[in-house]
Amino acid sequence: MYIIRKEFSFSASHQLMGLTQEHPCSNLHGHNYTVVVELRSKELNKIGFVFDYRGFQPIKSWIDGQLDHRNLNDILDFNPTAENIAKYIFNKITDICENDIYIHLFAVEVSETPKTSARYERD
Repeated sequence: MYIIRKEFSFSASHQLMGLTQEHPCSNLHGHNYTVVVELRSKELNKIGFVFDYRGFQPIKSWIDGQLDHRNLNDILDFNPTAENIAKYIFNKITDICENDIYIHLFAVEVSETPKTSARYERD
C-alpha cells in the first residue's frame, strides 16, 4: 500500500459548547491548527504517483479562504471539536476536489496542539 500525506495549517478561534463553565475550552480561545490529508493506493499511476501534490491546491485555497483567521463557531453549524472538524474537512474534500483525490482519500487528521490530534478515516 502506498501512502502520501499533505499538511496544511490555519489559525482560528472556537468555543466548545456543552462543557462545564470551569473547563478552559468553554471559553473563546484560539489554535494554530494543522490538517493532514492522507491518500492511499495499492498502485501508482503511470508517472509513479499516488496523486500529484499539486492537486491539493484546491484544499489549501479552501482552508485559507474559509477557515483561516475565523471564529469557527460563526461559520460551522456543529460544535467545532477537532473530531468534528476532521470529518467536516474529509467530507468537504469531496466537494472541492476532482474525483482522483476522493478515490484515494483515506483520512484527515486535525491537530489543535503539537501533542493532540483527532483523525477521521474512511470506513
